[in-house]
Amino acid sequence: MSAGRRLGARWRRRRPVRTRLALAASAAVALVAVGVCAAAFVVLRYEMFRQLDLNLTRSATQVTQQNRGSAPDVLAGECRFLSAPACAQIVPAAPSADPPTPYPLPVSAPVREVAAGGRAPYYSNITLAGGPARMFTTTFGEGKALQVALRSDTVERGVRQAARLLSLVGGAGVLLAGALGYAVSRTGLAPVARLTATAERIAATRDPRHRIELPPGPPGREDEVTRLAATFNTMLGELEQSVTAQRRLVADASHELRTPLTALRTNAELLARADRLTDTQRDRASLALGRQLREVTGLVNDLIELARDEEPHPLLEAVPVRPLTEHAVETARAHWPQTEFLLWADDATERLTLPGVPARLSRLLTNLLDNAAKFSPPGGPVEVGLTTGGLTVRDHGRGIAEADLPYVFDRFYRAQSARALPGSGLGLAMARQIARAHHCELTAENAPGGGALFRLTFPAAAPGRP
Repeated sequence: MSAGRRLGARWRRRRPVRTRLALAASAAVALVAVGVCAAAFVVLRYEMFRQLDLNLTRSATQVTQQNRGSAPDVLAGECRFLSAPACAQIVPAAPSADPPTPYPLPVSAPVREVAAGGRAPYYSNITLAGGPARMFTTTFGEGKALQVALRSDTVERGVRQAARLLSLVGGAGVLLAGALGYAVSRTGLAPVARLTATAERIAATRDPRHRIELPPGPPGREDEVTRLAATFNTMLGELEQSVTAQRRLVADASHELRTPLTALRTNAELLARADRLTDTQRDRASLALGRQLREVTGLVNDLIELARDEEPHPLLEAVPVRPLTEHAVETARAHWPQTEFLLWADDATERLTLPGVPARLSRLLTNLLDNAAKFSPPGGPVEVGLTTGGLTVRDHGRGIAEADLPYVFDRFYRAQSARALPGSGLGLAMARQIARAHHCELTAENAPGGGALFRLTFPAAAPGRP
């Protein structure tokens, strides 16, 4: 890259977008204004000289008609250029036939050629009597040429005046172009300037609650920059929700970990003085320590699962839903031997598959089954239904209070009736997150006749196995 190109690229990088846009718009409008003025000057000059040439042709025609059939009276003599509208003379082809008096109009070799018929009529610019003139040379009978001249100083004066006037108009156009370019760049980039200011304010304050003020107007008819600003506002809203959820997760996790960690520390300190404890106390402290370690480990694993967003595409595969459900039910029966799990499925689910990660889908079903078993009364059944449209899990417990229904999938949320039961309050939140990551929808409601009903709706087009 040459030095000039490097300097140009460096200048473009250092200049603000508004300045570059203003310069580009001003240059474009200025070029148009100058081009229009130049074209108008060329057309005006051409038309004025064309009119002068038409007058010369008309004068030549009049002289020809006046001297037809008689001896011409303009063969020689003084040309009254300053008083007559036109000056005319007749020049023979042979110089020997010239009159004794000099010609008032210049006679050159092309004039003799026109008289001899060897050249076409033509126009030329001359200086006569100290002023500019336009001359027309044409044939006049056989062996003669007619020269007619008209003053052109008025035409040239008009051309110069037009040039000055168009120069002033062009200069005003350039100034107007600069003003319009600045106004266009300022108006057109106003949303971009607001977007930049908002982004800088967010970077300085780390507060995503700021928004860009959008210009008023009917929805659906915004320009590209306004749509960009609206998209940026939407992105800021998503960022605010993400930051809020992250802060809430950290706060809730800190709150939930504080109690088991305190118990762990207490039991560890107690075991550190094992020589002062009886065997029964030592065994009880060891069992409590192991149980609390498992609870903390499970809580940390749940938090890691919740920290995941979407499934990596390389891990996705076509998962057979029915075998996965049957395996999850069998595992739940082994884990909850006092609870009866009833599974029924449509015959069409034999070929039902779902794109996803088998381990994550298995965790989703396990969380739903564990939650149903935890709230089922002793000996109460848990009913699992599978169709091509979705899966339902129902228990026969007390159901979900109406005040708790909107929050059952929130992280660490535990209803008043469930706070005495084991668990961290992350199972259902994790289940919904896994469902949405697999483009499914998980909802909760109270079943007719009592109990809670969780409904997992599959995507509209769940592919079947080949």
